[in-house]
Amino acid sequence: MELNGARWRKSSRSSGNGGNCVEVADNVPGVIGVRDSKDPSGPALTFGPTAWRAFVTHLPHRA
Repeated sequence: MELNGARWRKSSRSSGNGGNCVEVADNVPGVIGVRDSKDPSGPALTFGPTAWRAFVTHLPHRA
């Protein structure tokens, strides 16, 4: 899946964790991209919207 034109963003909660962050692109129709913020030119994982929603729904919520 091509992620040309993807706008990558990092969580606002990612500061202060030693650079161990992921970036997410959700502006490409039909696909969610996830990549390592330390290696922006490296590989990215892609998920369909339904799979991504299921993943995010099961993440533990932190206050």
